[in-house]
Parts: sequence; structure tokens; C-alpha cells
Amino acid sequence: MRHAGGDLVAGLRVAGDGQRQAVLVRDHHGVHLAVLAAGEQLIGESLRDEVRSAAPTFHGGHPAIVPGRRASGKKSACRAANRPRDPTTSNRLWEYAARVPYARIALPLAVALAACHPQATAMTSWPKLDDKLLADAAATFNWRLGTPTALAITRDGAVLFRRTPPRDFASDLYELSADGALRTLVTAADLLGAADEHLSDAEKARRERTRTATRGVVDIGVSEDGVTVMVPLGDKLHLIHRGSGVRTTIDPGGPAYDPHLSPDGTTVAFVRDGDVWVVAAGGKARQLTHHPAGFEYGVADFAAQEELRRTRGFWWAPDSKRIVLQRSDLRKIETLYVADPRHNDRPPVPFRYPRAGTPNAIVDLGVVDIRSPGEIRWLTWDHVRYEYLVSVHWEPGAPLSALVIDRDQQDLALLVFDPATGASKPIVTEHDDAWLNVDVGAPHWLEDGSGFLWMTEASGGWVLERRAADGALVRALTAPELGLRELIGADAKGAIVSASADPVRQDVWRIPLDGGAPVRLSDGDGVAHATIAKHGSLVIDTLLHAGGHKIVAITRAGVRDLPSAAERPGLVPTTVLETVALAGRTHHVAVTRPRTFDPARRYPVLLKVYAGPHFVMVEDGLDAYVMDQWYADAGFIVVRADGRGTPHRGRAWERTILKDLITIPLEDQVAALQAVGARHPELDMARVGVFGWSFGGYFSTLAILRRPDIFKAAIAGAPVIDWTLYDTAYTERYMKTPQANPDGYKTTSALTYAAQLERPLLVIHGITDDNVHFAHTLALIEALYVAGKRAEVITLSATHMVPDPKLNFAREQVQVDFFRQHLGAP
Repeated sequence: MRHAGGDLVAGLRVAGDGQRQAVLVRDHHGVHLAVLAAGEQLIGESLRDEVRSAAPTFHGGHPAIVPGRRASGKKSACRAANRPRDPTTSNRLWEYAARVPYARIALPLAVALAACHPQATAMTSWPKLDDKLLADAAATFNWRLGTPTALAITRDGAVLFRRTPPRDFASDLYELSADGALRTLVTAADLLGAADEHLSDAEKARRERTRTATRGVVDIGVSEDGVTVMVPLGDKLHLIHRGSGVRTTIDPGGPAYDPHLSPDGTTVAFVRDGDVWVVAAGGKARQLTHHPAGFEYGVADFAAQEELRRTRGFWWAPDSKRIVLQRSDLRKIETLYVADPRHNDRPPVPFRYPRAGTPNAIVDLGVVDIRSPGEIRWLTWDHVRYEYLVSVHWEPGAPLSALVIDRDQQDLALLVFDPATGASKPIVTEHDDAWLNVDVGAPHWLEDGSGFLWMTEASGGWVLERRAADGALVRALTAPELGLRELIGADAKGAIVSASADPVRQDVWRIPLDGGAPVRLSDGDGVAHATIAKHGSLVIDTLLHAGGHKIVAITRAGVRDLPSAAERPGLVPTTVLETVALAGRTHHVAVTRPRTFDPARRYPVLLKVYAGPHFVMVEDGLDAYVMDQWYADAGFIVVRADGRGTPHRGRAWERTILKDLITIPLEDQVAALQAVGARHPELDMARVGVFGWSFGGYFSTLAILRRPDIFKAAIAGAPVIDWTLYDTAYTERYMKTPQANPDGYKTTSALTYAAQLERPLLVIHGITDDNVHFAHTLALIEALYVAGKRAEVITLSATHMVPDPKLNFAREQVQVDFFRQHLGAP
């Protein structure tokens, strides 16, 4: 029977006792229960807002029973605006009802009234969503479009950077000279002309690994003298003379993956179909290698690209006559396929993906002279012991060297090679009983050939060391108390690092090589990163404490702004950073309240979470919380927290998660959340939702399965579900192999707890995700199905990144609607 904004469910016998009646109403959001006093009737207004929910959930969870809008003006027998505070209310009834088709449900009025919470205040409407802010966030890629990204610093101190318009993903190339002059070096439109930009599947995958969402000018190469700049775009290689502006276009005669310019600026090396090629201006491309079946030359393997931050598989020698290249034996690695059913014209894309406990690529290095292709001198080391190739270095005045690490990532070695014989010698070795973190900036070989800079965590905190060319320790340049985080580069004045003793802040420092006191280069206002440092210049990118984003270049002419075209969000978040003490430990939290916050009211809580290694959620820059503010203004209080296992707190803090990636993080997030709730009574701790992406999606899934007493609804974006399905290098660093740690893999798998689902769970996952493969979500769906449980699932035609503005806009709307539906109004 049609009744204005919804239908009365046909065939249902409405329960009543003469004083009150319970009716089930169906609208486009589902089935809802309303409790009415005698003589009342529902009127034709938005049932979505007024009849919130009350049909048993498909999880067996407890429905919220709220009044419908009434014509009579009589008071309802049930005023509850949110779920029952007592989770035991009518538990067995709802568990039974969840298994019965809606058309067969007849609920006694007494049960309906029992589900009401008599102390709850009357229902209030949800605040209107700020659709303009959301649309701006989606169109500007969260205000990142238009932000300059430094790509290179030339020998004369000029900074070359790419930048997009504020609402477009196409980057152009700009130059800020050492004396502060700004010019456009070249635009993507100039280089493409009427042609389209075409990306191969391999290039798309590489950009996924580097988290590059823009197009146009993305990567460049610069000759050692700084005169020639190479820009690959549109299946062509463009050489630009910085002095004259003359452009030379090289046609490589086919796809050119990961091209790199020789130091002398005359030749470009690239990969095509698993082999290394070279091409010079005015010449034809020449093939240097011929790979056998199951092998690949010049391409970084998946584990290196995704987890070791090494995206390239070949390197020029300083003399521009030789290339050291990676050879990968892929024959034992499993092949996965990524397909998008929406685009049947695109065939499935195969890629080699080493799952935890399965074989990796077998990697070695060889040196080839480009003047005599085919003759490769293979470099030797203990490949059985050191399975991963972390980095390769061949700088002027320095030996050919490589950093290698074993499969468990407990032992590493810095090797130097004789390229003529292939022989190797370790000059630094390290061991950690849990795992070794590897800084990609080290080793950094000094230009004078005297040695190199090294990062070590052996003393319990990161320390920068100066070492001689033979690996001998010259001196420690920093103490652990500095809070060293990353080595960016070095010049004659010293090493450039990022560091802070405060986990939520970061500064850029120059560390004198003679052992003098560190000199701070950033202004101490927020979170500062040095993105590049070379030839006496550097670029510092700062997320400002009070809001805003500042990027400056420090050159011989002084400090210059690197001009940004990015838009600014139209608000300043209300976020407050706090600390809570948990078992003697200090944990950092961020709390964001609505801008219309009413301290007399209680608000549902959203825990925005990552909780995994190598990433923090709490930092001292307000622009990081703009979208938290959007959720808060939608009627919630948003909380973030960082617990053990996250970086910037020392070795012991981070390594508590060894062999178990969920127990300690879950314990710390819950404890921090409860501490904040105890401090601030406006947080309604009976109505807590949790959401995150990637590892945060994994955490959200396990949180709703293992702690339904705390979390009442969860959204898991691109979640890892079972660690046996994720890649070797990341998973085994923390969990070791499934064969060595079977109990740990079982404890940390969402599949172990699927039958325990009793709260609403929404999973969002891109079906072409080649990082967290869609197989994770499929495994969860099947496990829930077999257990008689259900979750909501939204599949996107997207990868692990979701830069599409339409998808981002819709995703945020879906997420806030989901939490509004399941947590109740403030």
C-alpha cells in the first residue's frame, strides 16, 4: 500500500496494545519500524529522515527504533533517536528476526518498546552536507592539484618542477633559477600537439607504485652539466636545451618504458618488452639485451617497486658508456590478472605478484657497454642469503655499489663491485632480530670520493653516520634524540635531513659533516619535508600549523617561494591535538568537532584510522584535517590516534607488532579512543564508527569483527583481508612467512572472524587494484556468505588510488550516509 514517502509493508500484521502500535514502513532505503500512539498516522514527509530504522539488520545487530513524523501532534511512546544503549536488549529476538524474511516478521509491541532507550533525547535532523566543499575537494584532488612538485636541481642551482592547474591533472614543466627568475620551460600541450597521451599498462602500473595521479610532464631527466632536459611524453622523447630553448624530438620507434638520460645528455636508455634499449638524437633505437622466456631486463620487480621504493631497474655509469641493469627471473612467481568488466575492449592485464610465502623474483645485476651490446658482465654476490636488491648507486667519484637485504629483512649488506670482474665486497653489514628499516637516501656517496653517509637504527633510534670509502666509521653526525627520519641529500655545506623529536612535527636540518651542531633550515611551523637537495639548493615543503601549505626553494640567492596554483579550502578545521597516557606511554590524538559544536549535546564518533607501519595520522598541520571537518560538520566528532607500530617513536615502539599486525594496533586505538571519550563527555562512546583505506581498511574490518562492543559500524576501503594474499616484501617484513608463523597469519586474518560479524560493514574496493588485489574482498564476501553473514560491498572501476573526482565525491557521500544510517543523529 503506497503511503506518501514510503510503503506500509504488505501482508504484515501490525502489533498494538490499544495505546500504541508498531508499523513497518519500506522506502527506497529499506525497511523501517515506527512506533505510534493510538490515532496517529504517518504523513507524507521524508521517511528517510523521520523514520530512521528499525527492521532487524542482516547482521543480527540491534535496530534503532525512532518515531515517524506524526499528524496528530501526540507524543510518541518511544522517543529514542539512536540505537539501544544496552547491547543485550532483545538480542535473541533480533538474531532470530535477522534470519526471517521481512514479509514474515510480526513484532510484539512490547519488544519494540523494549528496544527504545527512555533516557535518549528527541531526534534532531542531520546538518545539511556541505556539498560545495566536497565538490571542491573532489575536483582539486583534495587541494593537491596546482601544488608544485620539484623534479630536479641543476648544477647551476635552478629548480625544475612540475605543476598542474588547480582543477586539472595535466602537468607542465617550470624552472625557478638560482637567482629567483621563474619561467615555463615547456607545456604538455606544446609537446603533444594534436596527439593523445598514451600510457602503456606497464607505465600505468609504475605510476600506481609511485602514487602518481597526474599526467602530462611527470618525470624528467637532466644531464650532469644541467644543460639538457629530457621529457618523455606521447611515445616520444623530447630533449630541451635550457639555454636556447631548442627542442629535439626523438622517436624511439615504439613504446619506451622508464626512460633515463645519460649523464652527458646525448643518449636515452629505456625498456621495451622486457629488454633494455638506447637511442640518441638523430639515430635509431638499438636493443642491448635479449631476454629469454620468463626473464626481464631493466625493470624493477613488483616487490622492489611497491615495498622497497625502488622504481627503476637500470642505471647509467658516470661515463655514459655503460649501464648496470637488473635481470629478473620471474618463472616461479604467480601471475595475477586485473580486468575491468566495464571495458570489454581492454583485455585482462597479467602481472607477476609474489604472495607471502611464495617465490620472489630471482634478481641479479649485470654491466653492459652500450658500444658492444650483448656482452654483459654479471655481478656476483650471495643471492641465496640476500634475496632483495634495495638500491643501486653509481655516482661520479664513487664505486658501483648496491644495498641488498635478506628475505626476512633482518640482515643487510652494502656491497661494492668491480665492474670489470663482477666481484663484490661487503663494506657495511647490519642485523636486527625483528626487521631492518631501510632509508632510501643511504648510502649517499660524497662528491669528493672520501666516503659516504649512512643511516642506522642500531642504537634504538636513527643516527646519521659518516663513513670512509671502505665502510669504516668516521663519526656519528647526530644523536638518536634528534629524531632523524630521512636523509635527503648532501653538499659541501653538509647533509640535508628531516628530523624532529616531536612525533607530530618535522623540520629540515643541515648536519655539518665535521660533526658540528645541526642547523635548522625550516621555520619550525608544522610539518616540513625537504623534497630534493642537490648542488647547493633545496626545496622545503611545509604543512603549516595554523593551516596552509608553503613550498620554498633555498638557493644561493636566498629563500624563494615555489609558486603554487593550488586552491585553498574554504575553512579552517577546528582540530585540536592532544595526548593521552596509556600504560605509561604517551599517545597523540586529534579531535575535530563540528563548527556548530554544541557542548550540551552528545555526538556520534568516527575513528579515522590507518594504524599500520610507516605512516602517522596525527600531525601538526591543520590542512591535513579538512575532510575530517567535513565529516564533523555532517554531525560527528572525528578522532585520529597513533599507536605502537607507527613510525617516529623509536625502534622498540615500532617493533611491538612483530608477527602480529592487528592485536597491538587494535588495543592502542581502542584505549586511546576510550581515553578521549572519558575526557570529553560530548563523545557518545555508544555510537562509534571506524573507517580507513588500505591498511586502514584492514584495521576497520578487524575492528568491527573483533570489537563489536566498541565499534557499531565500519567502512573498509581497499582492505587487506588475509595476509597470505598480500605481497612478500611488506608482509614478511613484519609477519615473517606463513610457514614460519602460521598462528600469526590465522590471528591476523579477517577470515578467521567472519562468522562473528554482527555490526554493519561497508567494503569499498576497486576491481583493478593491483596492490591490494580484489581477491581480498572476494575472499571476505565468500567467508561471510558461508557463515550466514552479509556486508555491503561497493565495487569501483578503479585501482588502489581513486583520483577520479566523480568517484571521490560519491564515495564520501556514501560513507557519511552509511554512518548516519547506522550511528543515529547527534
